[in-house]
Amino acid sequence: MIDLQADADPGDDPWELVADWLPADDDADRPQAVLSTTGADGYPNARTVLVSAVDRSGFAFHTHRSSRKVAELDVLPRAALVLSWPGSTRQLVVRGDVVPDADASAARVWAARSDHLRRLAWLNDDDLAARDRAGRVAAWAADVPTDAGSPPAPSWVGFRVAPVELTFWAGGADTASRRLQFRRDGSGWARRWLAG
Repeated sequence: MIDLQADADPGDDPWELVADWLPADDDADRPQAVLSTTGADGYPNARTVLVSAVDRSGFAFHTHRSSRKVAELDVLPRAALVLSWPGSTRQLVVRGDVVPDADASAARVWAARSDHLRRLAWLNDDDLAARDRAGRVAAWAADVPTDAGSPPAPSWVGFRVAPVELTFWAGGADTASRRLQFRRDGSGWARRWLAG
């Protein structure tokens, strides 16, 4: 793994560092991320999301079409993601424009999700949340297509955060933390070191 506290040059391509730091898309150790959007009142909102896939086009996540985050992204399609590794001294902050994920990617992610997450896509809405526990349990038992080969629920929607900036943070017990920031610069990336 590329160590940002070492003297070795991490290179000028942030995607090589992303690939080095992140496990494969289907790895159980893939870190969850905090997604921040901006509400209609101008205040930020944040929630934990599962990063479904990562490639040079961005960081994909999938959610319920009626969620607050989707409504906020419809108004202002920009977001920040913070990926952290508990027990490790590193994190990655991604800022960028948010675009719809390709249908093929969304279908591939749907098939890889657990039965529980597919059931959430079919059933989880404000009406269900307002029911008493017995009503929620009864609704949860509904017969909905949750097998991996089933088509995604109509509520299932995916997005990609296409980075304009990636900031890698590394701490250290014997030295100060520091950040390596990559900012989109035309067709490439401008790189600079920052205090942690």
